[in-house]
Amino acid sequence: MNNSKKIALAVALLCSTGATLAQEINPSWYVQPSVMYGKPDREFGVDDKDWGGGLKFGKAVHPMWDIQVGGSHARFEDGPAEYRQSMLGVDALLMLSRERFRPFVLFGVGASRDKVNNPLRDVKKTSPYATIGLGVQASLTPQWSLQADVRSVRGFLRDDEQFGFRRSNNKYLTVGLNYAFNPPPAPPAPAPVVEAPAPAPAPVEPPPPPPARFEKVTLEANKVFEFNKSDVILPAPKLDEIAAALQADPNVTDVDITGYTDRLGSEKYNLALSERRANSVRDYLISKGIDGNRLKAYGKGEANPLVTCNQKKRAELIACLEPNRRVEVEQITVERKVE
Repeated sequence: MNNSKKIALAVALLCSTGATLAQEINPSWYVQPSVMYGKPDREFGVDDKDWGGGLKFGKAVHPMWDIQVGGSHARFEDGPAEYRQSMLGVDALLMLSRERFRPFVLFGVGASRDKVNNPLRDVKKTSPYATIGLGVQASLTPQWSLQADVRSVRGFLRDDEQFGFRRSNNKYLTVGLNYAFNPPPAPPAPAPVVEAPAPAPAPVEPPPPPPARFEKVTLEANKVFEFNKSDVILPAPKLDEIAAALQADPNVTDVDITGYTDRLGSEKYNLALSERRANSVRDYLISKGIDGNRLKAYGKGEANPLVTCNQKKRAELIACLEPNRRVEVEQITVERKVE
């Protein structure tokens, strides 16, 4: 099996694992000076490994993708034969993780200047190339990281009559040091715990309750749960009101408790968080004496948003999306005072 097939198989295996990606990335541009150790195609007339160097600029453009643009130069000598390759191109890095240790698959295209000087040929030509490889980034500090990759550079020589062949395959090991111009953004501060208001004094002679009616009660997540948590904040007067309504009318069954989140974070994480919050409300009502067979909990994640927000600043975006973070309790009987 040749190297290209091995790399393609590795790509398929890595992609099939469905590695989990963190959502937070540093959007800053970074610079990468690097050193290269390469083995040229024997058709260029040299059969000796040698060193080179490069300089690239990169940026994380998506939780799964980095883009790197830049150039490199390598020189190989074997007795009287000499071969040089200068490359200028762009690489796309498919990031399989955003943790401190970040493996990736790279794909790239560009132009290379190949120069051959030996007793048989003295030719130099600019030709297109394509590259594929595997690598890893490892965080050292918030702004410094180490990057290493191995790649195969396929050249498509424009003048095969002078070179004596049409396609080439050079192999490189590259080690670079990435420096981000700006540190990663600070995580948002946790939402403050909102204290429940003191209960109003009971009337001396309460009026008779009005007829029961069905309605949907929407609970604001920041008043029921701490930021990014699923444990109910106590005391919970709103949930106590719902429990009292269900205790007053045992004929009400099939009560739907549905949790929602905003669009921040991964879809899988948000769905799990909404399910945990809905189940926390259900467990609280059961703790108040409600039969669990009357309650059904669902999580719908980012579905059915109440508002749409496009703020650039994260703090403003989190505040705008607050109505989407909620738990809805449907088909319950709530008795309210009629003025």
